[in-house]
Amino acid sequence: MLMSSWTKFRRGLLPSFLATNWARPRRQLRLCVGAEVAKLGFGGGCHWCTEGVFQALRGVTQVDQGFVQADAPADTWAEGVIVTFDPSVIDLKTLSEVHLRTHSATRARSPRGRYRSAIYTFEDSQRHEAELAITSFADESGKTVHTLVLPLRGFRASDECYQNYYRTDPSRPFCRRYIDPKLDFIRRHFSEVAFPEVKTDAGV
Repeated sequence: MLMSSWTKFRRGLLPSFLATNWARPRRQLRLCVGAEVAKLGFGGGCHWCTEGVFQALRGVTQVDQGFVQADAPADTWAEGVIVTFDPSVIDLKTLSEVHLRTHSATRARSPRGRYRSAIYTFEDSQRHEAELAITSFADESGKTVHTLVLPLRGFRASDECYQNYYRTDPSRPFCRRYIDPKLDFIRRHFSEVAFPEVKTDAGV
């Protein structure tokens, strides 16, 4: 029996389908065929920030910045990233915790909004663990958490000039004001998985 296009996408066997249907021609998700990796999507604020946060973590092999889409009513395009990671180095729970603590997860947002707070799953088995991370964070904070767990249905890459926003020039005022504090937080509270410095295009 032939696999559906979505099954092929989730298993990482059809990068050409992804490039044709979701990514802009200039850029596509590079899928690691045969590698022991997993994928999750994250959104909740400016994707420049979200990209910079996940690029600072050990075990994350790739971060694709762009716009993500889920099922209705969250079928509008929202800013987000796709994170490819090695579960033997960093797990879904830790990635989810980092995400919940580096954006305003307790702020109410419309599921149709550009900055909806969400964890986007690639496999049904990921849902429960993501929900547990959200529940744990809500219990600890004593606040209502508005982060959704949604199945990823589409991805569209950002313009090339915005890719690797922090890495290309960490001295930008936006990076200093918004991304650096998040990276400092990760290094303090997730030191076991955080790089001491984020590599830039200049190799720093």
